[in-house]
Amino acid sequence: MQASPSFVATVDLLQFHSAWAWVVIFSNGLAGVWALAAIRLEPLKTNSLWWFTSFAEASIAIQVAMGVGLVAGDHKKPPAFHPFYGFFAIVVVGVLYAYRGSMRRYAYWLYGFGGLFIMGLGIRAVLTAKS
Repeated sequence: MQASPSFVATVDLLQFHSAWAWVVIFSNGLAGVWALAAIRLEPLKTNSLWWFTSFAEASIAIQVAMGVGLVAGDHKKPPAFHPFYGFFAIVVVGVLYAYRGSMRRYAYWLYGFGGLFIMGLGIRAVLTAKS
């Protein structure tokens, strides 16, 4: 007996959502560490840091969109607080973006700790999904 196409798509999206969580966690953690290291190591202050940080933060939007697709499209019931961490991560990205101009002098600190904070939110989201 073959699985229905919608079931296969659901499993694939859920698996991709689970795998992409690690992309969000590691990319934001690496971006945060890179930004904090750039405070002391001048050669690390490159445009690549900001491009990578942009990718890491955009990965959150992809992750949340997949989660919304699972809930709205496939009527999956997420674990308690799991969606909170995803939406809160988007809010944190918005706050970082909003303060980038007024804290330009401390941009590496802002994005360094911001990336690590987002990484922590991702870890909490994964842990709540497991319970």
